[in-house]
Amino acid sequence: MNELNTREVQCPYCWQSFEVLIDGSVPHQIYIEDCEICCRPINFDVTVYEDGAIYLTTTHENE
Repeated sequence: MNELNTREVQCPYCWQSFEVLIDGSVPHQIYIEDCEICCRPINFDVTVYEDGAIYLTTTHENE
């Protein structure tokens, strides 16, 4: 199984969509990544379930 998964996200600042890579080998991840378009920091909260399903939320830096 490929552990890297591509997901499309929408920036909570500029509302533009872009793709990110999610590491499916880590069950729960919280990290900050800059938007590819406006370069503002986005909080990522990723949960990977045992069946491979991925739950991803993005929020503003201060949320």
